Amino acid sequence: MDNLKLLAIVTGEGEFVNKNLRTGLWLSELTHIYHGAKKQGIQITVASPKGGDTPIDPESLNPLLMDEITKTCWEDSIFKNVLQHTKSLDEVSEFQFDCVYLAGGHGSMYDFPDNIVLQAILKKQYENEKKVAAICHGVCGLLNVTLASGEYLVKDKKLTGFSRAEEILARKERVVPFDLETELKDRGARYEKALIPMTSKVVIDGNLFTGENPFSSKKMAEVILQCFSKK
Repeated sequence: MDNLKLLAIVTGEGEFVNKNLRTGLWLSELTHIYHGAKKQGIQITVASPKGGDTPIDPESLNPLLMDEITKTCWEDSIFKNVLQHTKSLDEVSEFQFDCVYLAGGHGSMYDFPDNIVLQAILKKQYENEKKVAAICHGVCGLLNVTLASGEYLVKDKKLTGFSRAEEILARKERVVPFDLETELKDRGARYEKALIPMTSKVVIDGNLFTGENPFSSKKMAEVILQCFSKK
């Protein structure tokens, strides 16, 4: 596993624009893939659009929502140091990775969709037949990626992401800049969601892996890492 490399990309935005509400990375959407990769000896790099410190969505630090892996990571000084000193996308854009993983949290709705460097990384990753993964609002990073054909990466792809029903349950439907489910469908994605909101759902379409919500974090990490374990 020593030669396998995974790039995890997190948001650098810590507030809803003009709404005076804090947001950021939803912690468990990084901890599970981080913990699993480390356990399997996979080299993991954590980056954000501008680099530097990672804002954490305070709601994701609710003890009732933190499982053991997330608690263990959050109490680990090395993990916290990684979050405080993420690489910028410019620093990692020329490197090759076996998987690029987009973590969520509402902050990613602001600094993922229109980031040209992120789009280039994902385009290269997907067209080189490498794994692209995104969970929850991290799926926003896929929205505007276009391939050499000129078509959206998400067009005709089976995938998932945070649903409108889940935004309503989270009481964020009036503060988010757009509705992710609608935007995915508008780009021709074959969007799927769990029968019951806020339950685990992972969708795989070739080298594209997507998870619906924070409750998909564990399964998402397992599915991705199982692919590496078969190598």
